[in-house]
Amino acid sequence: MDECQCVARAIAGDLSAFDLLVERYQRAVYNLAYRMLGNAADAEDAAQETFLRAFASLSSYQATRKFGTWLLSITSHWCIDRLRRRKVISLEFLQDISLVGGLSEGPEAEVMAREHEREVHRWLEMLPEAYRLIIVLRYWHDLSYNEIADVTGLPLSTVRMRLFRARRLLAAAHNAARQPSRPVAALAS
Repeated sequence: MDECQCVARAIAGDLSAFDLLVERYQRAVYNLAYRMLGNAADAEDAAQETFLRAFASLSSYQATRKFGTWLLSITSHWCIDRLRRRKVISLEFLQDISLVGGLSEGPEAEVMAREHEREVHRWLEMLPEAYRLIIVLRYWHDLSYNEIADVTGLPLSTVRMRLFRARRLLAAAHNAARQPSRPVAALAS
């Protein structure tokens, strides 16, 4: 059964059709929540809340939007609300992502991958949550600018601007980390 049929049947009250939608999107919803909230327990709560809210709001779903985009929108809004309530942003979301490719497997490759993950994690932590969300949706969920605009409810120009600024901030952090610090004597002259 295709997505449109599942959605139509779910709106009509078919719980098995909604179960199929949950199965199709649970991984994407969980992954977004995990990357935004930083731990598995909160991500599981967010995923459950997303699907509860989606089920309760099925009648407001507009068929002109992709169902997956609509779900990710619900997830991102719930996560941002949760982060605002928490007031402490801690993202430990890179544990499952292999960022170092092309290395032979072994302890050295694992150590290098973990160090690279920690470095990227530090750069992402410095981003404001709105920029972090855009980066996660673009590079971990591979959403287009239009899909990001749908998920976040932002105008396309704002999505582009935030992505540009986030990249610029990340590049500046990366470049600053790569430059050797100058000796104290050199600073005095």
